[in-house]
Amino acid sequence: MRIDIISVLPELMESPFQTSILKRAVQKGLAEVHFHQLRDWSIGKHRQIDDEPYGGGAGMIMMIEPIDKCISDLKAQREYDEVIYLTPDGETLTQKIANTLSIKNNLIFLCGHYKGIDQRVRELHITKEISIGDYVLTGGELAACVLADSIIRLLPGVLNDEQSALTDSFQDNLLSPPIFTRPAEYKGLKVPDILLSGNSKKIEEWQHDQALQITLEKRPDILR
Repeated sequence: MRIDIISVLPELMESPFQTSILKRAVQKGLAEVHFHQLRDWSIGKHRQIDDEPYGGGAGMIMMIEPIDKCISDLKAQREYDEVIYLTPDGETLTQKIANTLSIKNNLIFLCGHYKGIDQRVRELHITKEISIGDYVLTGGELAACVLADSIIRLLPGVLNDEQSALTDSFQDNLLSPPIFTRPAEYKGLKVPDILLSGNSKKIEEWQHDQALQITLEKRPDILR
């Protein structure tokens, strides 16, 4: 998989891809992540990428021309499955979306900044708009890292135990059940006997019941 990320501040995103699972995925050649400084396609000697909004109002708008040139240059080199704009008014990221995107080959992420992008960019290039929650960040860079992490960890060979991702929260529309490890008792708190029984079928039934109960209590909207 290849992910191209367009940003005004690409340096904000370098660290997450140089550690842990994301680093391993890149080193194994399972994922390529390329950052593109939007100012490389800027206008004029002042490297302009934003301007005042038509109709007035506070803030600056990312101009259409630099973004169009950047995306067009990338598209001239390969075919992309999705061009994704990270924006607060996009579709809220879910595990289902991450699963779907994880089987794609080439993705472009466009990080919003300032007050956002010229609407015509959406009409011209954007195929999917994604938000990571109902709040506003300074820019789309951190959201791009979250999206990339949620996708890359699902690629075959990235996790040491590939079954691990299949038992994550939300994979079956349930939150995860309680989990325990050694010691079996600590400060009077004991691991449930069922988990020590060795009865795989009973353990799976217990875990499912616990997951259902927790989901009903914490996120009943998922079940609906």
